[in-house]
Amino acid sequence: MAETTLDPSREVLTAVDQGTPWRTWGICGLMLLATMLNYMDRQTLAQQARDIRTQLGLSNEDYGRLEFGFGLAFAVGGIATGYLADRVSLRWFYPAILLAWSTVGFLTGWVHNYRELFLCRVLLGFFEAGQWPCALAASQRLLAPRDRPLGNSILQSGASLGAILTPIVVLLLNSGESGEWRRPFWVIGALGVFWVVGWLLAIRPGELAIREQALPLDPAPGAVGEPAEGPSPPNPRARRIAIRRFLAMIVVVIMINFCWQYFRAWMPMMLEEEHGYSRTDTQAFSSAYYLIAGIGCVAVGFLAKWLTGWGLSVHGARMATFAVCVVLTGLGTVAAILPPSWLLLTILLAIGFGSLGQFPTYYAFTQEISTRQMGQVTGVLSFVTWVSWALISIPIGVWIDRTGSYAAVTFLAGIAPLIGLLAILLLWRDDDGLLGFSTPRR
Repeated sequence: MAETTLDPSREVLTAVDQGTPWRTWGICGLMLLATMLNYMDRQTLAQQARDIRTQLGLSNEDYGRLEFGFGLAFAVGGIATGYLADRVSLRWFYPAILLAWSTVGFLTGWVHNYRELFLCRVLLGFFEAGQWPCALAASQRLLAPRDRPLGNSILQSGASLGAILTPIVVLLLNSGESGEWRRPFWVIGALGVFWVVGWLLAIRPGELAIREQALPLDPAPGAVGEPAEGPSPPNPRARRIAIRRFLAMIVVVIMINFCWQYFRAWMPMMLEEEHGYSRTDTQAFSSAYYLIAGIGCVAVGFLAKWLTGWGLSVHGARMATFAVCVVLTGLGTVAAILPPSWLLLTILLAIGFGSLGQFPTYYAFTQEISTRQMGQVTGVLSFVTWVSWALISIPIGVWIDRTGSYAAVTFLAGIAPLIGLLAILLLWRDDDGLLGFSTPRR
């Protein structure tokens, strides 16, 4: 890896960039497929919510309780799987987690009442939480800091790919007849077996071992950004910086997750029930929405890499791309008051672009907090954000049942990421007041 010289205000590359091997990018592509399956198993319910609610006799409040159960289980699962991801072999733990959630997704197709469906959603949330500690720990160990936004973009874009494919699978397998909503659960759940085989064939033993680096929350860090050379005493300054940045990430992930999860879970019903779009039109638009979201996710990664190549600091590139995405998600305040129209649909596409585009930058920020505790950092952040989402899911359903309108929640989802941006501006800085420019470039 090329050496770098750190300047208080910007990082300067002092050696030739040797680049990331194509095989490593291929592994990022494999993790993209894992994210795709993660979202397909999750979205199969949202894309068939109206059919399932009708057959099982569920209200919007019941649907909100399903989101509550899923979110709370995801939070607990994030802590548990994050702890294990730091301590066991990722080569084996990652496929075990994926196989577990795929099995639960498959079994969801056999439920006959609300209680069984609730249990499946809870188990699905618990096991699906393992995707992010595993994937982010793997990308952190495989990629240099300047390449992480792009690597995270690749694996995160699997969310949009899965969300694009899910409506297509639903349209192919569910014609709307009673009971046909079960088929997509069976087919999508079975796909996990193929991924597990591919992963075990692709990953070499020891390939995902932890790289020794000294980041602020590691047990015995040196100065921020410097390599660790044997045991060293705790660095109070580094830990102060890390705590502030960790608090910033708590605010960021709650806000961007609220925006993303709201449109994921409620947009199909909003389009059908509030704006009068047909089931077929809604499914088709959902595919377009997640296609644009995926483009936004990948575009953000390339933009961040391009900006650093032109001399902007790593932190500056991340802030610039995140701010662009916040502006786009802010259009939710406009979508909340628009009637059904081409303008409404266009704005929703822009929101999708920005909403998913925020996540690669967020992940890159979290990967600067710890190396040896990456799973735990991710797990704690996952716990906080999914508890918050679980707690507001039922009130969202109650509000929509009571008012018959999605407008107020759509407005709040639009402004939420702005709060995250403000948190970074206020808290992501070192003791000298610099906004993260001491972050290592490579």
